[in-house]
Amino acid sequence: MNSISTFDESQCKAARAAGFTFLLAMAIVVLANYGINFRLIVPGNAVDTARNIMAHETLFRLNIACNLIYVVNVVVLLTALYVILKPVNRDLALVATFCRLVFALMWGVTALNTLGALRLLGNAAYLPVFKADQLQTLARLHITSNYDAYYVGLPFWGLASTVCSYLWLKSRYIPRALAAFGVISSAWCVICAFAFIVFPHFDTVVNAYWFDSPMVIFEMALGLWLLFKGLGPSELAGPDKASDRAQTEAAQPGVAADSHTLAAERPSLDLI
Repeated sequence: MNSISTFDESQCKAARAAGFTFLLAMAIVVLANYGINFRLIVPGNAVDTARNIMAHETLFRLNIACNLIYVVNVVVLLTALYVILKPVNRDLALVATFCRLVFALMWGVTALNTLGALRLLGNAAYLPVFKADQLQTLARLHITSNYDAYYVGLPFWGLASTVCSYLWLKSRYIPRALAAFGVISSAWCVICAFAFIVFPHFDTVVNAYWFDSPMVIFEMALGLWLLFKGLGPSELAGPDKASDRAQTEAAQPGVAADSHTLAAERPSLDLI
């Protein structure tokens, strides 16, 4: 396997940025889901969900802000990853960038759906034409659409991670074991995401948390590695070292000839 053994200063800076944004993205998701959504949204109950949202409107609006910050964060991340991995394979780096951008757009759709739900529960002049329970149901439908947007974007996120993991493996900028785990866990996410779209009850066979959890673990480890270790090529294999030595000898023929002469004059252990 060919490896990229050198990198420039822009790639090093991009690696630190990628590491930070990987970790920031996870923090935003945890805050938005566990800190806000799971506290306000009551599964299967549109009325209680609507009451919680109106009682904690500022908190619910913070959720919208988290979605938008996440979109910006992903844009920064995909830019940093493109800078790092472009020297390995520009075309594949572009494919990964596009896929991650589609995933970011799905989070933008989520922000719009959430804002729409809040508007339905407001006091606009045109809303009284609907009954209260109808508005609550429509608001809950908007929120439910967020899950659909996520699972539509999930295959693109998985594909982006799979391609990037392959490029990490090829470049050897990070440990090969970590990159290999990234390829496997990301490909698994893609398979599960498509299976769930085709077979809606697939989550009864494989728990939905197992769709993307291995890939999340990989990207968390990758983020920590890039942030604190940065880029570092693996030790080159023996044939590569031999090739480098041959190139050095070719550039300095006099030195190479002297070394061969000394080797010929040195007595062999077999003859002593």
